[in-house]
Amino acid sequence: MSLSQRRLSVTSVRSASPLAFVVAPNADAEEWTKSWHHVHAKDLIDSPVVAVEADLTVEDACERLLSEDLPCLAVYRRPGDIHHHNTPFHGLFDYSDVNAFLTLAATRHRWSPEDLKERPRIEEIINAAIADRVSVYLVSNLSEKNPLEVLPHDATVLSLLSVFARGSHRALIRAASPSTEFLGIVSDRSLLSWFADHSQTTTTFLSYLSNTLSSLNLPSLYLYTAIVAAKASDSVLDGMKLMSDQGVSSVAVIEEENGSLLSAISVTDIGKIVVPSQSNQILSTPLHVFIKRIKEPDGSTDGVDKYPGTNLPLYPPQRPTHHMHLSQYTVFYQQVPYFTRCRS
Repeated sequence: MSLSQRRLSVTSVRSASPLAFVVAPNADAEEWTKSWHHVHAKDLIDSPVVAVEADLTVEDACERLLSEDLPCLAVYRRPGDIHHHNTPFHGLFDYSDVNAFLTLAATRHRWSPEDLKERPRIEEIINAAIADRVSVYLVSNLSEKNPLEVLPHDATVLSLLSVFARGSHRALIRAASPSTEFLGIVSDRSLLSWFADHSQTTTTFLSYLSNTLSSLNLPSLYLYTAIVAAKASDSVLDGMKLMSDQGVSSVAVIEEENGSLLSAISVTDIGKIVVPSQSNQILSTPLHVFIKRIKEPDGSTDGVDKYPGTNLPLYPPQRPTHHMHLSQYTVFYQQVPYFTRCRS
């Protein structure tokens, strides 16, 4: 078994591009970046830095995520550990790591001794699971999607772009020196939201965002590849394994009879439903049944639409198309929690 398919949210593959790309005029681009130099990353903070001890169990760390409705936790390093970014942290722990850990725990019998020799960290996690106590530091960034990124207090929007362009999804912002504290976390979703708002006051930027996706030179955007999908009859464990192996945070769920899109499941759903169930039986539940459990609190039973539709040409959770404008894609990406993003 190999976890080598996982990757950060970048790729160098591109298909079927137009003969000529739309490029922003240099004068406009310079004006935009000049203004972005004056916008501090700390103004986009959308969650606090909540830290836990390295030896806290994975179960307790999951409970902390759930009880405080947090997107991730910072994990303190153990005494003697190597410093990361000159911080007290070993790394981060989020729902992608939860999914990766649960998948590993449920499929650990498939790992041969030879496989484990090549992956000492996996062997350590499995041995800890057998001993019935897995510390959260072992599982920090197990998904390989959740690296620790730290920016100074005076970092700007351009600093965030640099971090997120490498495939990370969040960055910790330091307080001003001499403080050793952290102000909070900025997510890629928060940055997208800021760009959407910013475009409304910058005519040239809004005009640029009106270009179709296919006309832009975006090598990291898969427009023509298939969405990672599971069948409605597949089990929850099948969906979890697919997300873990493919390095995605959500997968589409397809009706087998007609090939239509039923819905999608995400690593957050796994954390919020599978973990509290404390039963292995849920892992064999068909995805179409699991989706009903996901939707129960979101309007299917009480008539309240938690995620109202927008006036976009596509309704979630369908995929974006090459005819979609960049501005629409930005709003689409940040407003739809269950949108299945390829290599997200």
